[in-house]
Amino acid sequence: MSGAVEIIDHYLYTKDHEWINIEDNTGTVGITDYAQNALGDVTYIELPKEGTEVEQFEQFVSVESVKAASDIFSPMSGRVTEVNRALQDDPGLINKDCYEKGWIAKIEITSSEEASSLMTAEDYRNYLTTIEQ
Repeated sequence: MSGAVEIIDHYLYTKDHEWINIEDNTGTVGITDYAQNALGDVTYIELPKEGTEVEQFEQFVSVESVKAASDIFSPMSGRVTEVNRALQDDPGLINKDCYEKGWIAKIEITSSEEASSLMTAEDYRNYLTTIEQ
């Protein structure tokens, strides 16, 4: 499966299959191609409120799909500054384009040092091979 999974090289990843794209002090967060494939068709997403403080690796979003309900964890600590409101009308954007149109939230990062505990794209590719065995 990992051969068909899209992984963006300059993003960072968690073992729970979230990604974060850090630009300046803001991180855009979503779930990986692997995660959206595993979930199946996403039918509902409960987005965080803007201004919410989140901690690294704590649950901050809930996603429901045809297969299950899943918690999404914040890759880094910070304050939610923007949510992708398009997901409320079309949660399937996560399945169609999980890295661009299907982003979930933007976080003002409070601890840039936390990035060192995330996986690079190469680390994440290697991680996927270990969980698929």
